[in-house]
Amino acid sequence: MQLVLVESPTKSKTISRYVGPKYKVLSSYGHIRDLPENELGVDLQKNFNPKYVVIPKAKKNVDVLKKEAKKASLVILATDEDREGEAIAFHLAYLLDLNGKNPYQRIVFHEITKQAIEEALKNPRKLDQKLVDAQQARRILDRIVGYKLSPFLWKKVARGLSAGRVQSVAVRLVVEREREIEKFVPQEYWSIEALLKKGGGEFSASLVKKDEKIIPKLGVKNKEEADKILRDLEGAEYKVQSVDKKEVRRNPLPPFTTSTLQQTAWNRFGWPAKLTMSLAQQLYEKGWTTYHRTDSLNLSSLALGTAKKFIVSTFGENYHQFRQYKTKSKGAQEAHEALRPTYAENTPDKISAKLEQNQLKLYDLIWRRFLASQMAQAGFDSTAVEIEAGNPKSEIRNPKQIQNSKSQIPKYTFKATGQVLRFDGFLKVYPIKYEETELPPLQINELLKLIKLIPSQHFTQPPPRYTEATLIRALETEGIARPSTYAPILSTVQERNYIEKDEQKRFRPTEIGTVVNGILVNHFPEVVDIKFTALLEENLDKIALGEMKWVNVIREFYDPFAENLQKKYDEVSKKEFTEEPTDKTCPKCGSPLLIRLGKFGKFYACSTFPKCKYTESLKENSLNVACPKCGKGQITEKRTKKGKIFYGCNRFPKCDFALWDKPTGEKCGKCGSLLVETKRKQIKCSSKECVSNVEK
Repeated sequence: MQLVLVESPTKSKTISRYVGPKYKVLSSYGHIRDLPENELGVDLQKNFNPKYVVIPKAKKNVDVLKKEAKKASLVILATDEDREGEAIAFHLAYLLDLNGKNPYQRIVFHEITKQAIEEALKNPRKLDQKLVDAQQARRILDRIVGYKLSPFLWKKVARGLSAGRVQSVAVRLVVEREREIEKFVPQEYWSIEALLKKGGGEFSASLVKKDEKIIPKLGVKNKEEADKILRDLEGAEYKVQSVDKKEVRRNPLPPFTTSTLQQTAWNRFGWPAKLTMSLAQQLYEKGWTTYHRTDSLNLSSLALGTAKKFIVSTFGENYHQFRQYKTKSKGAQEAHEALRPTYAENTPDKISAKLEQNQLKLYDLIWRRFLASQMAQAGFDSTAVEIEAGNPKSEIRNPKQIQNSKSQIPKYTFKATGQVLRFDGFLKVYPIKYEETELPPLQINELLKLIKLIPSQHFTQPPPRYTEATLIRALETEGIARPSTYAPILSTVQERNYIEKDEQKRFRPTEIGTVVNGILVNHFPEVVDIKFTALLEENLDKIALGEMKWVNVIREFYDPFAENLQKKYDEVSKKEFTEEPTDKTCPKCGSPLLIRLGKFGKFYACSTFPKCKYTESLKENSLNVACPKCGKGQITEKRTKKGKIFYGCNRFPKCDFALWDKPTGEKCGKCGSLLVETKRKQIKCSSKECVSNVEK
């Protein structure tokens, strides 16, 4: 019997269907060894030698795997083909003594299909120590930063805080975007459109030039300038100056990588990256799609051939167009493939009964994107028309003459564009937004009738807050982290209460997130420097390629980091970040009250703490709603120890009134209880017993 080991039980079940009875397929249930939870686990004096321990929850399963390995004639490590998968295989080999008594093979595959598994079994290899070293270096770097910086934050800010090598850079991006928004000063500008008519057809044209000079976006700065243009155009005639007709072709997007899948799933479905990756893993392990952690755009010749066969037979020869895509990102694994369905003929309709609703939605997206990447361009008939607007009585048309003659009215140019779909191509399977606008047939020098001029006021907008999609794109653009880590990064910084989502599900920094970011930027710039972090990622890639040694990479980071950390323990004062004096006094002991910073934001606290433990919410947290239980306190916004928001009386513990939903200040007309606003922005009565407990 030959033993095949993979990471997940779902993957083991799928592979079991494709191998014969001489194979037994078991799962490690993910990682089995890691650095210990309650200590650094890295020997800083001996070349950062890691101390690995069996993960407590994996001990029982490891015992089972050891027994099965002893009985097997051969152990085959079939974990994922990336660094994490190679590291799991490495730890399995160590614990099962595969480098000693028990023989082993390492196989890799990009998709869980019968053909891919059989091909992998024919081409085994040994463990790739370079990939293991790259994963190990990342893990040790992250552990050093987390275990060394977190105690510093506890001592200088508040207990329970933590810092992460890559997560801190993500927080920095969010904080800096928020500062851009706060500093932004809107600029007023105006646009002018002409609604024109030819025969029975109406169309609009935008003002683009004055005396043959292009008017920039902010060129018309205020209402006075817009009104001046409208006066100039009184009595003007509108004559077609040029008509430019051409065919415009639009290319399909490339197949998905991990990053673009996460971004598109957010934009289409509003899914966080964590959910998208979970669903993608389920599809992969069931054999419906290829490996979901990839930054490559490469497609195998087999995949290209099956796509062509399906497209030609389903839509016709004219819908197929062969394409190969080149990956632009640094460090991309070109030997890997882009994310795609394992078989093009497995249409979403064909396999819908075998998938859950969200699995089907994601599969449909992956299938369509892959198929569209091998389809013909979409073709549009495009028309651009320039229309001259000037005084019909003026004989002077040369711009230089106009400049030298104060009495002449300037000449203005309006532009209208039209677009009509001629051939749908890839749009047949992967629809994207486009606008069709059909202009009436127009000839040069043809006069048009003006229906009206429409001046519109605008203001420039600040850069938007990051969404999950745009923050992932920013991390990828800057070369921060790798696609497989984006989901845990975004989850971690939210769980730590460093960033949160606003009403539009866009990221904004919390109060404590802003403070922690400020400390790291000012005192530990190497940890949150975007270029330096990107350089570390490049070095990890070089370790994986055998171009650098992992110990040297960590040494170059650690030595200056450790020296700076020791210095900052002496230089940085906790009061600088966590205390602000006030003119208020403690109602309990009469001592001055301070504004203190805790893990979940600012609050009033007695200056004699821990002698007096009085605390009070800041006024800005108060909802100006009287407590219905005691009648003396005010309802304020509070947080649980895990950061979850709730609403309670500010006289706690004397009064324990609390609600999960936000009180509106209004009362129920039936029972007199507070009305509250749910997270879905619905109003209802807070009383569970009230029969009118329905949405308002």
